[in-house]
Amino acid sequence: MHTPNEQLRYMQTLAETYPTVAAASSEIIRIEALLRLPKGTEHFMSDLHGEHEAFTHILNNASGVIREKIDIVLGDTATAQERSDLATLVYYPEQKLPELKKTQPDEAALTQWYRTTLLRLVSLCRFVSSKHTRSHVRGCLPKNCGHILDELLHAHFEDHDKDLYYGEIVDSIIRYRRADAYIIRLCELVKRLAVDRLHIVGDLFDRGPRPDLILESLIAHHDVDIQWGNHDVVWMGAAAGSPLCVATVLKTTLAYNNADTIERGYGIGLRPLDHLASEYYADSDVSRFMPHADPRTNCDPGNLLRVAQMHKAITVLMFKLEAQVIAREPDFLLAGRDYLNRIDYAAGTVDCGGRTCPLLDSDFPTVDPACPTQLTPREQDVIDKLVDNFRDSKLLQRHVQFLYAQGAVYKEVNGNLLYHGAVPMTADGDFAAEVFDGKAYRGKALFDYCDRRARQGYFAPPGSPERQAGQDFLWYLWCGPLSPLFGRSAMTTFERLYIADPATHTEIKDPYYRLINEPETAEKILREFGLSGEGCRIVNGHVPVRAVEGESPVKGGGRLIVIDGGFCRAYHEKTGIAGYTLVYSSHGLTLRTHQPFESREKAIRDDEDITSRSEYIYTAPRRVLVADTDEGAEKQARIRDLLRLVEAYRRGEIQEDVE
Repeated sequence: MHTPNEQLRYMQTLAETYPTVAAASSEIIRIEALLRLPKGTEHFMSDLHGEHEAFTHILNNASGVIREKIDIVLGDTATAQERSDLATLVYYPEQKLPELKKTQPDEAALTQWYRTTLLRLVSLCRFVSSKHTRSHVRGCLPKNCGHILDELLHAHFEDHDKDLYYGEIVDSIIRYRRADAYIIRLCELVKRLAVDRLHIVGDLFDRGPRPDLILESLIAHHDVDIQWGNHDVVWMGAAAGSPLCVATVLKTTLAYNNADTIERGYGIGLRPLDHLASEYYADSDVSRFMPHADPRTNCDPGNLLRVAQMHKAITVLMFKLEAQVIAREPDFLLAGRDYLNRIDYAAGTVDCGGRTCPLLDSDFPTVDPACPTQLTPREQDVIDKLVDNFRDSKLLQRHVQFLYAQGAVYKEVNGNLLYHGAVPMTADGDFAAEVFDGKAYRGKALFDYCDRRARQGYFAPPGSPERQAGQDFLWYLWCGPLSPLFGRSAMTTFERLYIADPATHTEIKDPYYRLINEPETAEKILREFGLSGEGCRIVNGHVPVRAVEGESPVKGGGRLIVIDGGFCRAYHEKTGIAGYTLVYSSHGLTLRTHQPFESREKAIRDDEDITSRSEYIYTAPRRVLVADTDEGAEKQARIRDLLRLVEAYRRGEIQEDVE
């Protein structure tokens, strides 16, 4: 509650922007008009895992929204092929435009095609801009041709012929050889206006080949937020300088044969690791470390062998660093997972949860059984150089700083709660407590604590205990048993590599994943985060939905939607689809189910769109307006402040500036 003096000072500050009753009243009228507009469309995506081409296509087609609008606008006035051509043109204007021009037999046909295409794009732009103010649309226009586009989009025809007016402008654009530029600008404007806000619900990195290109696209996006996934935070820790996070990132990257992501994408040299692998693992059995085959990566046998040797070298180094962090962070409750301390090197066995299991691979050339978790001088030199390389990558630092600026562990937006993984729970449905530094955290408090600690790992002063503790915590978020970003009992990397018994490979899911099928659990979580009402939902990813087995992404009586359906190609066989996305428009919430995407080249050449199915999850009882959103609440608060300012002017508490 502000004191009267504080209120007066705030009114005086507001008066600098609105110096008269007329100015303040005009702003109230403007905001009230905005509140009556339909809410903008929100687009939700999750678990992109480096699949840049599929991500770009779904971003460009807005999960089918743009094709739907093309069909509405053109209807029977265009053939199905013409509508497909126009859709692909909107998605990839610079690539599709030259191909479409080549299909025109002569100059006259090309001129007519230009005219038809420009008029169709103008109609499409007018349709997608209908729920935006003219000033907002103007702000989205390119400067070099914005005034012409503004005329095309906002002209009124009460006093003149529409076709004649449009025709004159379009003919001038063609005559002065500006048609290509205007087509490209109109296509980009359609995509810009079709979706107001993009939500990425975690896991941009790993498995797929180009997470760096995904991050570049997100940085260029007009409005995006990110809820960190466990694959994201471990990269954030690597960029911060955590040796363990660096080793973990490299282990996963090499397991999927994505060294190019590191070397070419981020300019991080792997030569130190390559030399270590050649020196110690050239004669080692690396059959269990052969990377996943992906035709998009270098599958030359010689390269695969080199990658497998580096994979084994960094994995052993990672296990050493894990044991060190486990020893200095007892709050992580990971005692028993320091496996290098639990191996009987003479017998070739390991203690796994109190059971003695034979090792599938007993070759540890860099491990001293007397001190198994100590790095050799060569390993220390290698990890030091790799840490420096990660810190020195300007592109990686740019991407991680963006993740911190636009991201968080969770987000509440327009009645929806977004988080990547799980809210840790006990078997009987209570929020599980996790103790750090003697204090217990659960539910929303645990999420807030995790967010603070994750930022500490990057922003605390270099060399400080807080910085190291924060970096250790970023690794914990990657694989800790009560990490909201992980949500399983353990990450069984060691077991899957070294122990034959498949029972040891099981990663037991948090009780959350069983309980979330009940509406009461979803309601409890929403209340914990301060959300309630028919329109509120939880949106998360992390665990691929096995649609091929009949599993539904909609849980908790419709209160929770899991949108990890297998964007990553490595999951397509398990899920039977290629990902889910959500679209939240002014009419409600729709789930989009996508089939696999072959390639950008095929999409451009053959107009091959991603086959998608749309299903309404929630239909709003009336059209949702800006007034019903978080933005609307802020604008309504602004109106209340402006009304107080008007009253202050009228009571003489503040003098109008009438000069």
